[in-house]
Amino acid sequence: MAIRPRRPAAIPSREITPHSLYLRRREFLAAGAAASGSLWFPGCGIGDEAGVARAEAPPDDVTDRDLATGYNNFYEFGTGKEDPARNAHTLKTEPWSVAIEGEVEKPGLVPLESLLSPFTPEERIYRLRCVEAWSMVIPWLGVPLGDVLRRYRPTSKARYVEFETLHDPVQMPGQRREVLDWPYREGLRIDEATHPLTLLAVGMYGEALPNQNGAPLRLVVPWKYGFKSIKSIVRIRLREDAPRTTWNLEAPREYGFYANVNPEVDHPRWTQRKERRIGELRKRPTLPFNGYGEEVAHLYAGMDLRELF
Repeated sequence: MAIRPRRPAAIPSREITPHSLYLRRREFLAAGAAASGSLWFPGCGIGDEAGVARAEAPPDDVTDRDLATGYNNFYEFGTGKEDPARNAHTLKTEPWSVAIEGEVEKPGLVPLESLLSPFTPEERIYRLRCVEAWSMVIPWLGVPLGDVLRRYRPTSKARYVEFETLHDPVQMPGQRREVLDWPYREGLRIDEATHPLTLLAVGMYGEALPNQNGAPLRLVVPWKYGFKSIKSIVRIRLREDAPRTTWNLEAPREYGFYANVNPEVDHPRWTQRKERRIGELRKRPTLPFNGYGEEVAHLYAGMDLRELF
């Protein structure tokens, strides 16, 4: 799972969505769709006014939208890669609320529109191109998670953030089978969660998230393996202790809590030194931290990343 490395740059004022454009989610998404013709291509970051993205490395091609929306891991709708696209139409994404709980001064059940809307221009909504579960390059539309969390005032005890997916076997037929311990749960350390590259995504390719890709709200953590990017989020809980996460509970020898992309640590059943991007035949070397080492390696200084995988 790899992406070209990118040094984060200050986002110019012309790339900040005006406050009036994102007071409601539909307007927020419409703004992203209108901008999609001039953003994300051909490089891996924010586009300039001429529609040419600033690139420090050769450009990556964005994954074909049909591939990105037709080949997914989302066990709530089936264990086959094509199952989510076939079955996710049963999910009702409006209205949608997210519970903010735990070690925060302002907990509550927050409608999704309110979660997105109260940003000042300094708490900018921006677009970041990163990868899906197994090597896709996707233009996401989202909000930095750290900006959201700060509005609910984490306490000094908040060291971890736990996320939970909707649990509704009527809407999510895959949950009728005990293939996992439902609901799906994930977690990050607080410094990982508040890193500027960690997004709450509500759109891709300039449009609202398709159900099979995690509508209406999902996590995107581009330097980690895709199972960390939990979909259809209904609960965000700040905690003092580390949360137990779904795949770590299911197969602790295979899926660690951190799930950082590390080609030096093999999965027990396969090597992780190379990866194949969907739509391509050739394999390419897997980059440490998915190519974001300069941006995130400091988060793990002094840690044994073979032991804490």
